[in-house]
Amino acid sequence: MHFDFIARRSWLYSISIGLILFSLAAPFILPLRFGIDLTGGTLSEYTYSGQINIDTVNTTVKDALSSKKELHINTINAYRIAGVDQFVVEVGYNKWLSDADLEKIKTESKWLVTEALKKSFPNENITEPSRYVNIGESFGKHVKDRGIWTLILVILSISCYIAYAFRGTLAGISSFSFGIVTAVSLFHDVIITMGLYLLVSSFFPEFTIDTFFITAILTVLGYSINDTIVVMDRIRSILRERVKIKKWENLHSLINRSVNETLTRSIYTSATVIIVLVILFFFGPETLRGFMLAMIFGAVVGTYSSIAIAAPMLYDIIRSRESEILAYRDPNKSEEF
Repeated sequence: MHFDFIARRSWLYSISIGLILFSLAAPFILPLRFGIDLTGGTLSEYTYSGQINIDTVNTTVKDALSSKKELHINTINAYRIAGVDQFVVEVGYNKWLSDADLEKIKTESKWLVTEALKKSFPNENITEPSRYVNIGESFGKHVKDRGIWTLILVILSISCYIAYAFRGTLAGISSFSFGIVTAVSLFHDVIITMGLYLLVSSFFPEFTIDTFFITAILTVLGYSINDTIVVMDRIRSILRERVKIKKWENLHSLINRSVNETLTRSIYTSATVIIVLVILFFFGPETLRGFMLAMIFGAVVGTYSSIAIAAPMLYDIIRSRESEILAYRDPNKSEEF
């Protein structure tokens, strides 16, 4: 398999720019569905006996609360707890009033849900909530702020480390070139993954933006940089061994060959990860489906950026010094990553 990524980089950049622009616009054109751990709300854990259809529970809860506009409800979600006869009802709120009024709203919502469930399932012995969690707005704001700053810090830290690790790669190539490519690639992966997730959540409300989603984005960063390092390390190795390469092979050809030599490995590794994620998405716990969806998007986008964005971008950054890079000869100098 041989594809000229460098020659077609303008098309590859165009695809990424289009996806990034859509992703940046997504929060303004698509409905944002935050989990209660980010917006605040209540979590009630019910115990039952017999058989309960969780879809019916969801419908019952939504029917009981949806008509109550004055409750300012944002999200409603019910899911079963695996291994025990329990299910959870989450209710989020999108308008914050005074503390006293908010507590009245939460108390009324809890009562409405409990009564509706007992009426819809008279033979299942549904009890009052055995666990009730009240999450305030300040906690949600704290989680969102910390999540954003954590993402920024992780991207900067990884980029600085890559710049340090690739120092002294070759005359004519600054290690900051690798750091810049890393930062742009990670930003690319995070933004597009978020945009695709928001697109799906606009059609399927159960996929909310919550702490699981933030965790998935941070995990995507770790996965994405691993694949990017493999590609960049191969570029470094081939550049160092260029004394064995035909004299007519230029920087364009060297970098393109590096990508193609790691292409099969990247695709196979990503396919293995994605297969596992898809299986967990369909057959794993319902509470982790949002996490798995974000990971699937992140694995696909991360693989794409490592192959189609990182290497071409490195070429664009260093090609102005091509003659200096290719003229340098020091086959005895090596530095392990």
